Amino acid sequence: MNRDEMLAAYDRQVRISQGERAGRVVRKAAEGGWNSILWSDLDEDTADAEIAAQVAYFTALKRSFEWKLYSHDRPADLAERLSAAGFAADPEETLLAAEAAAMAAEPRLPEGVVLRPAEDPAGIELLMEAHEQAFGMPVPGLRDQLLRRLAERPESMAAVVAMAGDRPISGARVDLDPDTEFAGLFGGGTVVGWRGRGVYRALLAYRARVAVERGYRYLHVDASSESRPILLRLGFVPLGTTTPYVYTP
Repeated sequence: MNRDEMLAAYDRQVRISQGERAGRVVRKAAEGGWNSILWSDLDEDTADAEIAAQVAYFTALKRSFEWKLYSHDRPADLAERLSAAGFAADPEETLLAAEAAAMAAEPRLPEGVVLRPAEDPAGIELLMEAHEQAFGMPVPGLRDQLLRRLAERPESMAAVVAMAGDRPISGARVDLDPDTEFAGLFGGGTVVGWRGRGVYRALLAYRARVAVERGYRYLHVDASSESRPILLRLGFVPLGTTTPYVYTP
């Protein structure tokens, strides 16, 4: 599958099929969870009205939401229209994808480091501790989202923590949504002092193996500027960029 075919498959399987169709957008609305516009089919004549409609919808629910804007979305000035409507842009990320089987391997870890699956609330606490130390800030609402997902749909994700003794030094998860060939990679930040020693790559190999075992063909990730060079070296292919635009009522 070439880049354009993979991007088209990503749009169909990850963006369109994983939410509810509402007018000219596909959105995901979840109380206490992630609220987002996943995909849109807009042009210069329909964009402003659709943006206003979604702002009104989520404002009535008293929820912040994210409009995930991709570089191939239309109209070409959709970013400017979102900003004018009161959305705030988060940092741009690169959408990368790869064959899962090509990334799956036995994890190779530094001496003294082991991987612990995060399969219970205690594991999720270790995962959150690793995230907060690695990224230097808490992620509001993420702990509750993951605990709810673990309780209600444990088959839809696999999380893992790298442990150096009793200290969590890195953590990541792979989302395994139904009816798609794409497994989503999230997290992977490593605490200072353990970076550049293969921990990130080991977490990737672990999650790729899980994805292959569960029948997924591809991995996808919204890569930050820190992780993008590593993933490109490993063979991931850039499909474009994505920028979260966040609206807070």
